[in-house]
Amino acid sequence: MTDQLNTTTDAELLDAYSTAVTSAVDHSRLAVVHIEVRDAKDERGGSGSGFFISPDGYLLTNSHVVHDGKSWKVFLADGRKYSADLVGEDPHSDLAVLRVSAPDLSYLELSDSANLKLGQIAVAIGSPMGFQQTVTAGIVSGLGRTLRAASGRMIDNIVQTDAALNPGNSGGPLVDVHGRVIGVNTAIIRPAQGICFAIASNTARWVAGWLIKDGRIRRSVIGVAGQTVPLLRKLVHSYRLPISTGVMVAAIEKDTPGALAGLAVSDIIVDFAGIPTPSVDSLHTVLTAERIDTTVEISVLRNFELKKLKIVPREWAEAA
Repeated sequence: MTDQLNTTTDAELLDAYSTAVTSAVDHSRLAVVHIEVRDAKDERGGSGSGFFISPDGYLLTNSHVVHDGKSWKVFLADGRKYSADLVGEDPHSDLAVLRVSAPDLSYLELSDSANLKLGQIAVAIGSPMGFQQTVTAGIVSGLGRTLRAASGRMIDNIVQTDAALNPGNSGGPLVDVHGRVIGVNTAIIRPAQGICFAIASNTARWVAGWLIKDGRIRRSVIGVAGQTVPLLRKLVHSYRLPISTGVMVAAIEKDTPGALAGLAVSDIIVDFAGIPTPSVDSLHTVLTAERIDTTVEISVLRNFELKKLKIVPREWAEAA
């Protein structure tokens, strides 16, 4: 009787998992597209996946998918195909925005990646051959990772998942069980089995917003790689900090504002120009164009002591 109950329970769990995955795919698949890139001679170049983020034709993909192209064609899941315009790309975050003019477009919602939990279900959807889509499923297996972009810069706050990324699926969405985007699939570690990475949805939202507005991203940089970490309660209370997490400095690039300001590995940034920085995303948000070549004060926790440092952010291209 016990074995029968266990068997029934396992079957029910598997059925629930299958239902969750298929529901996420049903919600998402019509918004996922195949992108074909042509060069100046109208010869086929690279290809990849993407997905619509608005009903008026804006879609997200990877910068490395569209880079160096002169024209782009988008193949929808329902069989339609359209020419696309490049709105803008950001090689430093490996994100790009295209736009097509078409009616009745399905699109996906970008969720808040700050709420991601280790172990939650993640579904990677791609369109390597137009309407012939592929799906893999797994769990969120790592948060706060860093990944080096083709530009040489580190992308912070990468989501790691064991939902394998098939060839041609780069640029497609990584979604939760509700079909909401938690990341943009970007790369795999080829020697490893079943590991892929996605750019967190909060980063994607920020980058896409600026690309749609200005066609490019002009941002400031301090030259550090960071990771969101919890703060000790006694330090939060002792220094009356308004946050319970901060940005730990994981690495510092040579001759960058962070190095010149005296930042050290393992420092935890809790404030930038008077604005609390509870996460890597929040630090990215305050590193705007207005900060370039402007002296600002940052607060860091170092060996249980709160320190104030002066830092002068640079334009990203200068510090890269």
